[in-house]
Amino acid sequence: MYSCMNAMQALHSCQTVKFWYHVVLGNTNEPDIAASIPNNVLINVNFSNGLPPNIFKGVSSSRIYPKKWAIYSATQIDNITLSDEDRTKWESCRQALSAFNFSVEEEDKILGKAFGHIHSPYWSEERKREVPEFESINEILDYLRNLDLSDDEIHKLLKKFPEVLGCHIENELRNSVQILEKEWGIEGKSLRNLLRRNPKVLGYNVDCKGDCMAKCTRCWVRF
Repeated sequence: MYSCMNAMQALHSCQTVKFWYHVVLGNTNEPDIAASIPNNVLINVNFSNGLPPNIFKGVSSSRIYPKKWAIYSATQIDNITLSDEDRTKWESCRQALSAFNFSVEEEDKILGKAFGHIHSPYWSEERKREVPEFESINEILDYLRNLDLSDDEIHKLLKKFPEVLGCHIENELRNSVQILEKEWGIEGKSLRNLLRRNPKVLGYNVDCKGDCMAKCTRCWVRF
């Protein structure tokens, strides 16, 4: 009789442990403990003093979301090692983007992707890490405004193609616009509409003409 009572107490305690395991860890996929215990097995476990003292030890530290943390940390400048001088430069470039109503995290992500601190398939493996310069960022933003893009349109363009800030303004941006105007007859309103749809065209700087050069993200063959 005592063995049966002990088994019943053990089963009740195991169910209690299971309940708190679900509540604290949010685990709803564990099998039913009661169903998993064979009927002919008697368990002599005594939890008469309550739950084991270590049942919750380490619970708060074990609930980790690696994927979310990786995304979150990727947008934080604090995870990029910079000297005081470089950090000041980075902050000034944030200020240059402030007119476009981005959050601090979005500004960091844009700058990070443009200058190699956050991986971007656009650059393949060729982009070295650099610290952006306020003057170069402003020059590119002014150039985009001169293409008759509004601040709201530039906001959307930077969301789609943040790497534009890391492109060379003469060899890539201006050159691409000239190609669009001379070879395709795209200018004025048509150019503006194109940049709203496909801003990456500003960064095209190779034309493999069908003979792949392994720079597909920057090739005119995509146009």
